[in-house]
Amino acid sequence: MQLYNTLSAEERAIMIDDAGKQRLTLSFYAYAKIQDPQKFRNDLFVAWNALDALGRIYVASEGINAQMSIPAENLEAFRTTLEVYDFMKGIRLNEAVEHDDHSFLKLTIKVRHKIVADGLNDDTFDVTNIGVHLKAKEFNEILDDPNTIVVDFRNHYESEVGHFKNAITPDVETFRESLPIINDQLKDHKDDKNLVMYCTGGIRCEKASAYFKHQGFKNVYQLEGGIINYAKQLKEEGLESKFIGKNFVFDNRLGERITDDIISQCHQCGKPCDNHTNCENDGCHLLFIQCDDCKAAMENCCSTECLDIIHMPLVDQVRLRTGKQVGNKVFRKGKSENLKFKHSGELPETALATAQKPADIRQKVKVKKVLLGKAEHYYVKAQVGQFTVENHELNIGDKILISGPTTGDQELVLNRIIVNGAETQSAKVGDKVTFEVPFRIRLSDKLYKILN
Repeated sequence: MQLYNTLSAEERAIMIDDAGKQRLTLSFYAYAKIQDPQKFRNDLFVAWNALDALGRIYVASEGINAQMSIPAENLEAFRTTLEVYDFMKGIRLNEAVEHDDHSFLKLTIKVRHKIVADGLNDDTFDVTNIGVHLKAKEFNEILDDPNTIVVDFRNHYESEVGHFKNAITPDVETFRESLPIINDQLKDHKDDKNLVMYCTGGIRCEKASAYFKHQGFKNVYQLEGGIINYAKQLKEEGLESKFIGKNFVFDNRLGERITDDIISQCHQCGKPCDNHTNCENDGCHLLFIQCDDCKAAMENCCSTECLDIIHMPLVDQVRLRTGKQVGNKVFRKGKSENLKFKHSGELPETALATAQKPADIRQKVKVKKVLLGKAEHYYVKAQVGQFTVENHELNIGDKILISGPTTGDQELVLNRIIVNGAETQSAKVGDKVTFEVPFRIRLSDKLYKILN
């Protein structure tokens, strides 16, 4: 019985592209008493793996928290796997504003002590005594009430790119930090104000609303289904958005646009930008905001130190991080002295720029293609792009697709290629290939071969 992934993310990406099927990105959560979380986890993995479902899921004795990608054609079968359990019958699935075939590339289900790390002792208060759920229209109306205080229960790197107008945005990097801060900040308004809270999908507010009612707050409200569900209702009902900017999400997209307003800046040059990236240095992976120009100049790195490191031999890179914490534990997430234009805490509500309309991400599935590799460099004056071939072969005469969030989808036919410094007819896995590209490419761009 298969209970773990057997394919790498790269292999899964190729399979998704080869299948050419539309996938849906969705999230859901449920608090419930689960007697055997490990068995629950294993049963879910078997059922979901059979449906080609991917995602990041946490289960605990208190419930489930899931962000997932599933083939659209398997949606009803997926619902059936949930409704086996009484506590998930009729559960709301928050569908993403923007679907991306590659939002998740593995099925990861982990058993944890809690489905959200809140630092609370659940035995000390009634976790079921939650605040009043508000739909988008009701949420907009209560925000207009002068007696309302609205609190963002997300982290600084989330609220920086988008938040509700007039919201308190705590300068924290974890949910558990925000609870005592807000409790102390609002202690004099337990009776006379509406405490209105929101988060990405609603799960953090379920626990936070119960906690604040326990602390003595009389009028506690929460946004039902979080920002994700709010955005969906805006479209369905034609409502005004009181959220400005982008909603940070915890998958490969790192965000989905709610309004066209860009309210944050590139952390390196200060240009209006709200695209997150993770530092290319494997010993860093700092999450920060980076514009396309800085991404190209810095090769996805947060600093010149990290830029130097990624050009070292791999054995030297490994030696540098041996015995050290890696990933997001190296730096505070999204904070570093190298980031000159990082903002957190009290945030602006004035748009710095207007985002360009992205190409319809659903259109990708209409082109039958296979992933070849990724962009490495663009030589502006020569109009030449360099790519690393990671899968399959590339040949003269192939029709290719260069795709990225800013570049969009651009098709070319290869008439001439340079492979590892020499002109030739084909390139194989591991080769560095360069060819003329009559438009600017970015390091986030992917290279595909279009199949006949």
